[in-house]
Amino acid sequence: MADKIFYGREDEQSIMGEQPELEGGAMDNPMVQKVITEDDIAEATQILQRYKSGKANLENRVVEDEKWYKLQHWDLINATKTEEQKERANVQSTSAWMFNTIANKHADAMDNYPEPVVLPREASDEESAKTLSQVLPVVMEYNDFQETYDLNTWEKLKHGTAVYGIFWDSQKMNGLGDINITELDMLNIFWEPGINDIQKSRNLFIVDIMDTDILKSQYPECKDMTSNGVINVTKYLYDENIDTNDKSMVVDWYYKRRTQDGRTLLHYCKYVNNIILYASENDPKYRDVGYYAHGEYPVVFDRLFPEKGMPTGFGFISITRNPQLYIDKLSSNILESSIMATKKRYFASTAANINIQQFLDWTDPIVEVEGPIDPSRLQEIVVQPLPAIYENILQQKIEEMKETASNRDVTSGGSASGITAASAIAALQEAGNKQSRDIISASYRNFTKTCKLCIELMRQFYDEPRTFRITNQVPGMYSFVQMSNASLAPQPTGFLPNGEETYRVPIFDLKIKAQKKNPFSRMEENERAKELYAMGFFSPERAQESLIALEMMDFEGKDKIIEQVQQGQTLLNLLNQAMATMSMMAGQPPMGAPEPEAEEPQPQQASAPPSGGTGVTNKATAGVMESRAPKLPYAQRLAKRSTPDMNTGNSANTGARG
Repeated sequence: MADKIFYGREDEQSIMGEQPELEGGAMDNPMVQKVITEDDIAEATQILQRYKSGKANLENRVVEDEKWYKLQHWDLINATKTEEQKERANVQSTSAWMFNTIANKHADAMDNYPEPVVLPREASDEESAKTLSQVLPVVMEYNDFQETYDLNTWEKLKHGTAVYGIFWDSQKMNGLGDINITELDMLNIFWEPGINDIQKSRNLFIVDIMDTDILKSQYPECKDMTSNGVINVTKYLYDENIDTNDKSMVVDWYYKRRTQDGRTLLHYCKYVNNIILYASENDPKYRDVGYYAHGEYPVVFDRLFPEKGMPTGFGFISITRNPQLYIDKLSSNILESSIMATKKRYFASTAANINIQQFLDWTDPIVEVEGPIDPSRLQEIVVQPLPAIYENILQQKIEEMKETASNRDVTSGGSASGITAASAIAALQEAGNKQSRDIISASYRNFTKTCKLCIELMRQFYDEPRTFRITNQVPGMYSFVQMSNASLAPQPTGFLPNGEETYRVPIFDLKIKAQKKNPFSRMEENERAKELYAMGFFSPERAQESLIALEMMDFEGKDKIIEQVQQGQTLLNLLNQAMATMSMMAGQPPMGAPEPEAEEPQPQQASAPPSGGTGVTNKATAGVMESRAPKLPYAQRLAKRSTPDMNTGNSANTGARG
């Protein structure tokens, strides 16, 4: 028989050091062979120390970037100065051009918050894909993913990398378990140096600080443990004093093993101070199948500007700190010169015998001077104003930062003189948002990886059906959907000639669409709708040419508009068929059919018609025309206008003959 994948209940809550639920005492059973021992933990700790040394430069940069982000970069600059240099430093201007760049890019990202759409690869998985498209946003909402996406977007723009953790939390949903999506700090995650893809690292370590007394209460193995950690994690330069003396460092160690049949298994071990709290290889349930069935590290790295040989990147602070530094230095010098010019100082001769205290006290109306008052004995110090070129240089550095960071005035709501139309401003913003669109596209690609890991966790752990409330587009309307891994698990497809059973694993593709919240984007969509309406795109009679034009266009919601145009065309065809059927039943040619050729009028006889014959004939003709007319109000009026009035013509002829 072919190897089968056995999906079991998760035995460990999360990476945050909470106590695993060990079923049947498997970890404490002396009959179970322990694959991971304290020697393995000691070796893993040495690997962790090497990994930490390999990312020392990255950690230092992240800590410094955080100071620049908080406009506290003068602390870093003054740290390299002597005490004498610090005393001479008068004005240290701080501007927020860099912060403004990051804030605008963050606003662009949140205006395009992602939403997943799951697509099947086979027709048999279409219903499962539809259910996943409804359930995935609900799972994201349960995890407050919008806040996680918000925080990680700040991290990506500042430091160049945002890290998402996608884990299984067995304590969620009252013990039923559910997916846990959280943000991870780059200072608390360690990988093999020299790799570009985090999945290629042989080991992955995630560390977290926990109170030592909580660990002792949850784990009996820790009752004699001290608060000394196995590794010192780099800390941010906090504004507050944070005491970590009574805390311990808990390590989550993920590693991959290759089996003899070529499979890659992901295993997990949690330990603190060389004390094993849980090891999946020591658990018989996970020893042969791996901790997570998907075999991938449960993390996703979202990079801004990638670097060679690293799974991380660098952010806007790295590329704008130099212009920001010189902007602040030039501003400081200009401000210092302005302060010197506005604060008067004097050269005083030692023979002037001026009472200095009275001279400096502007509340004292009299200043005592010994001897004659001569301008040569007291002279004002005149500060020459700076030439305008230095202000131009400052403005050029500001413009350089704007161009470097693609943070021009139009992207933040400004516009050139004379441009006031909202559509024109929106067009300029879209033209200037190329870099923002590129950043958002990269975030969407990594969001796709996050959603795929969520689907794999559903495939593994959604053993029991669970109900999700799906909110419809109509406000206040919702429905309920049940979800389990029955349609996601491997499906039997048949047997091989040797009797082995074959399986097919349902695979899905993801398409990410944006939940646009920008008012200018909504205004642009409204203008597009009005233009399409004015050009007759929504007229059923012009549906065919409208569909051809819509196929050539590309905009959000195009598929829905095409569907509605097709529905209008279908309704028009049904109406025409019904009208044709009614016309045939009434004895008239169908609407749109060619009319028969009119016969040449016969010459009228000289004899007068019989008395009363004209009125009867005219009434009969009018009755026939009325019976053949369609029973619609507009068609009735049209048929009445087109019916000739025979009475008028006969009366005239009769009068002429008389």
